Amino acid sequence: MRDFSDATSNPAPPSAPWRASLQLRFAADGDGAATRLASRAHAGPLRVQKALYPEGARTCHVILVHPPGGVVGGDQLEIGMRLGAASRVFATTPGAAKWYRAHAGSSRQEVRLQAGDGAALEWLPQESIFYDGACVELEHEVELGADACYIGSEILCFGRRAMGEAFTRGHIVQRTRIRQAGRLVWHEQGRLDAEGIASPLGMRGRSVCATLLAVGRPPPASVLAALREGVPGLALSQVKSVLVARHLGDDSESARGAMLRVWQAVRPHLLGIEARLPRIWNT
Repeated sequence: MRDFSDATSNPAPPSAPWRASLQLRFAADGDGAATRLASRAHAGPLRVQKALYPEGARTCHVILVHPPGGVVGGDQLEIGMRLGAASRVFATTPGAAKWYRAHAGSSRQEVRLQAGDGAALEWLPQESIFYDGACVELEHEVELGADACYIGSEILCFGRRAMGEAFTRGHIVQRTRIRQAGRLVWHEQGRLDAEGIASPLGMRGRSVCATLLAVGRPPPASVLAALREGVPGLALSQVKSVLVARHLGDDSESARGAMLRVWQAVRPHLLGIEARLPRIWNT
């Protein structure tokens, strides 16, 4: 078993970094009434145990598992998902991702998602916790076909507030790009370190930030108005085909609640189905 003692107070260097890759391909059967996990390939500690269908055959649920439970400096994760035309996939994780203090260079995660014409992809992992001293690079690429839709969310927690730990050193580098029918519809990148968290131009001293992006048919103005009125502290904007929701605070549960409210309002509009919480989120 791998030694994660470096994640707490032990300054000893960790074992050799791990490289892990998971590649999934999905296809719709017949007239799109069912989506199946057509192929999967993995290397290193990344897995999908099996396809799940809690909402019926049309939407395939997958739970992405990283068995070590945490990522140390130098680890590299690569996740790829390819959805055929008219397929529908909901992807999440069983728990929070933990990014430990860096001893052997930056950790890196690359997520590359492709959805064919008329497909629907939901990428809703649980929160990411960055321990003090973590150095992490996050790359997120989404390619959508014509009439495909996408909902993606992230919750980033800097330090372990419940344990009195702040994020005083280290950095997080992010880049997110979304294209639809070959056209760039969203591009965001930045680097956040301890100074940026404290800065009034950064996170204003807060320790948790969350973002949800929804790409597709813009929701009615009444839906946006209800969210603005009903979700305290939510920043919401519609940029052409991209709905952007943001939350800034100090509590991961509040951030999760805000993102869930947006998802529950937007999903029925984009996908035509009710947003019911996956059972894994309650375990």
